[in-house]
Order: sequence, then C-alpha cells, then structure tokens
Amino acid sequence: MKQKKIFNQDHRTILKRSGIILQTLNDEEIINIINQPMYVSMISDDKLIEFLRVANALYRGGKPIISDADYDSIFLAELKKRNPKHEFLTSVEPEAAFEGAKVDLPVPMLSTEKKTSKKEILFWLEGIEKSATDIGLNVNELRVHVTPKLDGFAAYDDGRCLYTRGDGRRGTDISRVFSRGLAVAGGKRGRGAGEIVVDKEYFEKYLSDHFENTRNFQSSIIREKTLDPYVDEAIKEKAALFFPFSEMPSWEGSIDELRNRFEGITEEVWNYVTYDVDGIIFEVTDIRLKEYMGSTSHHHRWQIAYKTNMEKAIVKVISVKPQTSRSGRVTPVAELEPTKLSGVTISRATAHHYAMVKEKGIGPGAIIELVRSGMVIPKIERVITRAKPDIPDKCPSCGSHLIWDTDNLICTKVGHCPAQIINTIEHFFKTLRNVDGFGLATIDKLFENGVKTIYDIYMLKEDDFKGFGFGEKQSQNLVSELLRSRTQSLEDWRFLAAFGVHRLGHVSCEHLLQHVHLDNIFELTSEDITRKKIFAKKTAEIILKGLQDIRNEFERVKKLGFNLERTKLFSELRKEGAISPITGKQIIFTGAMKHGKREEMEKEARLLGAKIAKSVTGRTDFLVTGEDVGIKKIETAEKKGVRVITELEYLDMIRGYIKK
Repeated sequence: MKQKKIFNQDHRTILKRSGIILQTLNDEEIINIINQPMYVSMISDDKLIEFLRVANALYRGGKPIISDADYDSIFLAELKKRNPKHEFLTSVEPEAAFEGAKVDLPVPMLSTEKKTSKKEILFWLEGIEKSATDIGLNVNELRVHVTPKLDGFAAYDDGRCLYTRGDGRRGTDISRVFSRGLAVAGGKRGRGAGEIVVDKEYFEKYLSDHFENTRNFQSSIIREKTLDPYVDEAIKEKAALFFPFSEMPSWEGSIDELRNRFEGITEEVWNYVTYDVDGIIFEVTDIRLKEYMGSTSHHHRWQIAYKTNMEKAIVKVISVKPQTSRSGRVTPVAELEPTKLSGVTISRATAHHYAMVKEKGIGPGAIIELVRSGMVIPKIERVITRAKPDIPDKCPSCGSHLIWDTDNLICTKVGHCPAQIINTIEHFFKTLRNVDGFGLATIDKLFENGVKTIYDIYMLKEDDFKGFGFGEKQSQNLVSELLRSRTQSLEDWRFLAAFGVHRLGHVSCEHLLQHVHLDNIFELTSEDITRKKIFAKKTAEIILKGLQDIRNEFERVKKLGFNLERTKLFSELRKEGAISPITGKQIIFTGAMKHGKREEMEKEARLLGAKIAKSVTGRTDFLVTGEDVGIKKIETAEKKGVRVITELEYLDMIRGYIKK
C-alpha cells in the first residue's frame, strides 16, 4: 500500500485538470511501470500511449512521476520502435491545464525534434545542405545558430499577454505572472516564445527544501491564486524570470566549423546560462531556407534539439544520516557505496526531506538510481529497490524530540541545540566577510569550552583563547580579527543578514533597510511591512517572527560598537532627488575606473539606490567595465544575459543624479 503514495491525489488532480481519465491503466500498473521501467516492453500499445500522456501531463504540471530523460530514452523510444508514424509522435505534447480560459496563440508553438547522438545531428546537417543546394544557396555561406535548450515552463509573450504553450495552437493566458512581478530577461516584453526559469544556485540554496524540483516551483508561479512566500521572494530577487529565446546567449558559425568543433561548442553552449538546461538547440538562420524546409504538425524541419542522456548510476545505500541545520531542519544524507559518475566519485547524496525518505523507502540496503548531467549536482532520481527507512525521532545533535512540519523534521530546541548554535555562529562570521580565523574548527573548539553565543566570542581576551588550547600567536590573531570586524566599515544590511533571519537574505536585508532604519526594525508590524509594500504578508509574518527570535542577541552584539554604514532610505533618496536609473538595480564594477576608485563608485551608486554585488549572477542588472577587464568576466555576464556597459556609458546614465 505504501507504494501507492508514489502516484497520489496531487497527480490525479493534475490529470483531471488536463482532461485525462485513466482508461486502460490502473494505479497499480502505473506504479509498476514507475518502479520497473523495463516493464514497458511488456505492456500493450494502448497502455503505452496512455502512460505517455499521463507522464507528460504530470511532468508539465509540476508533479513528475518519471524523469524527462526516462520519458524520452525509454518510453518515447519504445513507441518510436513500435510505430514510428504514430500520431502521438507527430502532435505537440500538451501542457497541463491552468486556471483561465483557452485562447488562440498568436503563432503556433511547435515542439522540437529531439536527437541524442552526434551522428544524428550530423545527418540533420547533411539534410540542411541538401535543401540549401536544392534552392540554389551557397552551402559555405550558411550559418547555424546554437543555444542552450532551457528546461523551464514554455510560454509566449506578445507584449499584451503571456500564454502557456497548451497544445501548440491554443493555450492559457497567464499574464498574471507579470503583475506578480516576474521579470523578463533583457527587460523587454513582447519578445515571443521563451521559458519561465529559476536560477539553479538560488533554487538549491533557498527553494530545494520546499519544492521537490524546479518544475514544481515553476508551476506554482503560474497556478497558485496566492503566491507561496518563497515564490514571491524568488520573483522579487529576480531568481525566477521569463527568458525569451531571442535573448538567449548563443554561438553562431558555419556548418563546417560546427562539424569540426562539435564537442567543444556543445559543451560551451550548455554552460551559457545559470538555469536548468536539458539539451542544445541547433537552427539555420537563412529565412529562405526556413521557408523552403517548413514544418510538420509537430516541429520545424530547420531546427533540432540535441539532448545528451543524463549519466546514471545504480547505487546501494549504506545508511541515511540526519544532519541538523542552523534553522533546526533535519536533513537526510544518504551514505552510498562509492561509485564513479561523470568522472567524479560519489559517496553521498542528499534527499530533500524525510517525507521523501519515508515515501520512497530510502534506507540501508535500498538500491537507488543517481543521475548527473553536465556539472549538475547528483540527485536521487528514483528508488529501484525499497528498504525500511530509518526515521529519527530525536535530533542527532541535542537529542531533543523532533516534530513534523509539513515534509520536514524539525528540532525545536532553538538556542540549545549544538548544531544550530555552531552553524548560526559560522553563518555570522561568513556573512560579515571582514573577519578571518573563525571557521568551523575554531567555533567547535569554543563551543566545547562553553562559549555559545556571538556576544560571548566578542568578549573573549587573549588569555581566554590560550586557556582553550589555542596557541599564543593564534590567540593574538583571533582577538585582532574580532577588533577589526568592529572597527572596519560594514554595511548595516550585511550586519543584519549575518544573524540569519529566515527569509532575510542579503538582498532582502538591503531592501528592508531602504524602507526602515536598522534601529527601528524590531518595532515593525506586519501591517507596516505590507502597507509600505516591502514584502508580501506571509513573508512579513515569517520575517517578524525571525526578528523577535534574534532580538536579544542582536542588540547585545550591536552595543559592542560596530562601524555600520547606514543604508539610505528611499524617502531620503527622493528628497535629495537621487531616485535614478540605477535605483533598485544590482550592479558590479570591474576593472580600473577613471571617475574614481572602485570603492568610491560603489558608495556613490548605493547613494543612488543601487545594490552592489561582487560576482555575476542571473540577478545582476549591469556589469560596469573600466580598463584591464578580463574577457572571461565579460563573457560570463553576456552568457547570463547581464547588460555590460562601459564606465562612460554608466556615467552618462547617471549624469544629473551625481551629487557634487
């Protein structure tokens, strides 16, 4: 009976919404196919087709029962082998249905023909050359456009509405995502087809505990009538956005160059963006050739997708060990028999949460399938042989009783659990970034000697450190570093972020302090935050609770005297006439500047309301370049869709806003 949870009520709801009613399959057969993909060779054509429809609808609806790779390489491949001309293979696979009436798309959104080998792509290129010759084009002058194939949620933006792909000709109007603040890569509406995506690094860091996969997260942006606070925050931080294909970074060259450098070009293009990619798109650029080759009812003949199969490994689980984070969430880490995957020896894999461990039967002796594509972190794709899961009832760090909070096990001993305390202190010093020597080894040693708060660490003298077993020179350095962290200039938003309030990351802290002085944050109410439109109501409630949890320690530490650089309020910027084209934008300065030292330009940009960053991500708005800038940094920015401007262009942009 436990296995039936793999195919659950959420799945049935999506199928019902998509108009799919199980006819030839029953729940047990679906579960058998999920757990034993090779069972597909024994089922009838009717059952295979129905399973394909079910799997497609659930994948696009955010609740996949099999991976996209298995869908293509096992199930779709089986149908192609049996009946290569079946109508299912020549029609656009429909998206799951969403709230809203069906409307005609401005242009048809076809699927893309997929191939999984270099040989097949080279054969396609030969067909391109033959077609070009047929209409008298010079083959040597043909250009091929190569871009990453985003693994997001397909949509079409005509500048007025955003539509789901639907069945390729009729979709659903989901323009509500823009009113919710969803950004567009490149900044312009009306750029046609694209995908709703989420930054991989952001997802792993902030969302993977709450969404089992990126597809589930993307669907929630569209479907939910009230946004989940985690989704709302991701949208505000531009970690989630709509990426038009026309804005996609690309490689372009001749057919001969593509043939000769196939592996290098595909590897390069695969890493152009920081979003999930499940292949590479090749297409010809000559409009005459496109018109001549045309399309089938399923795909354009002048375009093809190259999808490399994910590398997989069948691995035995030795044990599943719980680890307590600074937030109290207990994470299951599977210890595995060491195995090679994509050239790397893998011996551990993190499951999302203990509900997943319980539902899928991940325990000692379980046989699991790991997948890894490109440089993606290995993940548990499926459980082949279930085992009895070992679900802890006590925190591995403090031994206190654990409670269930939705899918997660939580240790509630805040302020008493060693793991929470140690990880919280480590987070504080890591975030400050102006103090060295306080890594985990040092913090562990201090904890063993009864030092359990940030305030207590700052009160330590040289003799205290020596008494704990630190050397004389190390003790001197540690005291010196603590003094430096208090005297060196430090942004007030960074100081606040160091205390690790849930939902208050770096960007959110800066955003909050552009509306409220640091000294007044503990007096805020939920009504204050929502009235000023700082955060959504649910997010505000989470943040306010977190602020009250840290209040005593925050105030004690702040009174020690830190050289905090105050974030200017938006009201002050408006009064000074400093609301500028860069207000609210994330900017990186790189290279030698003529206008002034880089630190001075960063300070000036902050006065104009900009957010300053050091490393290029998908959330960066501008990379401002001076002299002697490395080409790699510029290429990275361009690949991520970041606007690269010169120092002169930047100064022209803010001219009239700079305070003399």
